[in-house]
Amino acid sequence: MATVTSQYLDKDIFRVISEVAAEKGVRAFVIGGYVRDCFLGRPSSDIDVVVEGNGLEFAGAVGDKTHRKVQYFKNFGTAMLRFEGDEIEFVGARKESYRRESRKPIVENGTIEDDQLRRDFTINAMAFSLQKESFGELVDPFGGIRDLAAGIIRTPLDPDTTYSDDPLRMLRAVRFAAKLSTPEVRFRIVPESMDSMRRMAPRLEILSKERIAEELDKMLLCNKPSIAFSLMDQAGLLPYILPQLSALKGVETIDGRGHKEILSHTLMVLDNVAEADGKGNLWLRWAALLHDIGKAPVKKYDPVLGWTFYGHDVVGSKMVPGIFASLKLPLDEKMKYVKKLVWLHMRPIALVDDGVTDSAVRRLLFDAGDDIDDLMLLCNADITSKNPAKVARVHANFELVKRKLVEVEEKDAIRNFKNPITGDYVMEVYGLEPCNLIGEIKEYVKNAILDGVIGNNFEEADKLMRSKAAEMGLKACR
Repeated sequence: MATVTSQYLDKDIFRVISEVAAEKGVRAFVIGGYVRDCFLGRPSSDIDVVVEGNGLEFAGAVGDKTHRKVQYFKNFGTAMLRFEGDEIEFVGARKESYRRESRKPIVENGTIEDDQLRRDFTINAMAFSLQKESFGELVDPFGGIRDLAAGIIRTPLDPDTTYSDDPLRMLRAVRFAAKLSTPEVRFRIVPESMDSMRRMAPRLEILSKERIAEELDKMLLCNKPSIAFSLMDQAGLLPYILPQLSALKGVETIDGRGHKEILSHTLMVLDNVAEADGKGNLWLRWAALLHDIGKAPVKKYDPVLGWTFYGHDVVGSKMVPGIFASLKLPLDEKMKYVKKLVWLHMRPIALVDDGVTDSAVRRLLFDAGDDIDDLMLLCNADITSKNPAKVARVHANFELVKRKLVEVEEKDAIRNFKNPITGDYVMEVYGLEPCNLIGEIKEYVKNAILDGVIGNNFEEADKLMRSKAAEMGLKACR
């Protein structure tokens, strides 16, 4: 007996599509993510409709009946319209074949069965019938509904075929496992698929960096992104995607002394940030993922001190532009934000260890600027010790640092510090052309303000400038 799911099809648009299908004598189905999300109880406004016939013409007929504008994407053979808050995309049913050197398929017209066969995973191959005689019936030839209930990611075809044809599907499998997992149900990729990924991992090299970055961004925005990166590691994908992250894996032991497993720690920090970040800040999550990236290059063993990672914050920040460039991620302010947070992520911890002086807080505020709150969130997330007493102590000290940040900011207005003494002003007062002396004077005044020697105001800064300039043998013109 067919499974009837018409309760998921109470939107007006489905009635219209059903009417158009009957008028044109073709079959139409809702397929993919919308069907999956209906069974998961997740809201979805993205609806994919597959038509056994010309999808573009069918979309035009639906647009005429609903009086909605249709956007056509002829290169992809798809069309889209918006209706009552939903985005409906139409495509003709098709079957695909692939050349080994490309993930771009050779497309032919097909049936709903052909179209389901080309889908990436069984849970994404389910369809709802929109035919009047079978409206709402579930079309599920691969047991996707069972896999969904069991929390399984499985391919309709042999996984070697699926992943070799389109290697991006390996990353999508990982992403869906992370995205769909809940505290109640942890989605897993079936063993034969994991084995296939290990064999097919080199195929990732045919993917564009932009498509890889797009999947990584989606993984990072999951509620528990560590699931995705752990799976990529287990499947042997990580060295092809982020070799710098893969280099953090493992523990080296000398003289019986090992160090913290850095990759595991990194993923704990990432999850901590994801849990604390209520805004879905993608770039803060990138900073969490890369915050210890410099540890592998600087790792050294000292017979007295044990394992050291001196300067990993500075080295890591210098690695960020190269990583972003290799993945074709933006090299604008977003990259600079990540670079800054990687560079500064040790500073608040140093304040806790060294004592919270006004001078140190001023310099932290100056360097972090408006990103100070995100930096503090990252640093709190970086506390992953298994010693509850240590965690409680560090968190208590962080609260002290936070209060001090507020106090110093209210008193000295350093967060978006601008030197009261500009280069133009120095040149005007001393009749100078651009030269190194101007920079030395400005730096001297800036450091005096940050160290609390003088207040953050023009009068005191001007007085100190003139005193320093006199020491340097400069005479004021006015």
